[in-house]
Amino acid sequence: MSDDLFDIKIDNLSFKNPIALAPMGGITDSQFANKFAKDAGLVILGGYNLDAATNLAASEMAKRGRKEFISDEPLKLIDNELRSVKTESIVAINVRSSTLEPLIEAARMTKNLNAIIEIDAHCRQPEMTKIGVGEALLYDLSKLQDTIRKVKATGAIVSVKVRANVVDNIKMARAIEDAGADILHVDAMKEGSGADTEAIRKIRDATRLLLIGNNSVTGIDTAKEMFTRGADMVSVGRGVMEDPSLITHLAKEIALIQKEIGWYNAPKHVCRGEGDLRGLAFCCLPVKPCPVHSNVKKIGISAKEFADLKMEFAKGTPLEYGDSTCFGSLVWCCKITKMCPLRDGVLEMIGLSDADYMKLKKELADYILDHPRVTGK
Repeated sequence: MSDDLFDIKIDNLSFKNPIALAPMGGITDSQFANKFAKDAGLVILGGYNLDAATNLAASEMAKRGRKEFISDEPLKLIDNELRSVKTESIVAINVRSSTLEPLIEAARMTKNLNAIIEIDAHCRQPEMTKIGVGEALLYDLSKLQDTIRKVKATGAIVSVKVRANVVDNIKMARAIEDAGADILHVDAMKEGSGADTEAIRKIRDATRLLLIGNNSVTGIDTAKEMFTRGADMVSVGRGVMEDPSLITHLAKEIALIQKEIGWYNAPKHVCRGEGDLRGLAFCCLPVKPCPVHSNVKKIGISAKEFADLKMEFAKGTPLEYGDSTCFGSLVWCCKITKMCPLRDGVLEMIGLSDADYMKLKKELADYILDHPRVTGK
């Protein structure tokens, strides 16, 4: 698999694919990763307990049968773990600490090893939440923000693992982004079973952070549900224990999709009510009442400004062509997976492949959402 097939990068790190191994306390160590995640784009080890309070809490959890990583020398342990991963994946370490200094030390370690530190704001076990770590951080966003800022000050790449629907998802996502995090890793758990992909969509619309979707990813269909709602990556945990080849299969199948259509996590159309704001790249010229109007309002621009942005982007690109299409330009045309003889005829005429068309649509989506008139609102 080509390392440049997917354009997923943070700072100096480039992920070979959008499939990640999720952290599972007492389970996801380097040995587990080397056995089950050799084809992952990202391996997240942990969660590891960094100070006396979290190790004591983990010991109490272990007494009731939970698996946990417990160590008298946690920093030495994670240094050894980071160095022991042999998968050629980017490696992250999921950690929790009731005190700041161990997090700072762990962050410096990950930076020196070209790894990522992931702050655990996810664990809901009472032994952890009562000492103010894990999910407790979501109820104290100012403390979480302060932690992120101080960890980020080391120069490390910072991920934050959270659980959706604990507090206001939008407020949470924006607080984490504003604090300077690089990655938001979301367990989209919902009552009953399955993942809350609508939560992923709303979080995608609230932040430009690299977004990892987690929960109930058991095959390519469930992964695609996460991707089309805005996840840049998906992480798998217990599914790997049930199917040891899951990560390999997902990596191969998403690579085939990327080669075929050029935008592996292309959104659904916004007119269906399921697409995130990136789907504005597929919208028609806004000349009649439709969901495009309410969606452009979300990003703080008018329908005319939206139309102007799309035409600005199209100028000098193959999307400028298409006199025979509905609105006279490919810039207004839909997702390649939706049948359209008019669009396809233009693509054939100008020699633009389906994948290259979709890559341009992805660039268009980024242009719209990253434009100063939008981001400066």
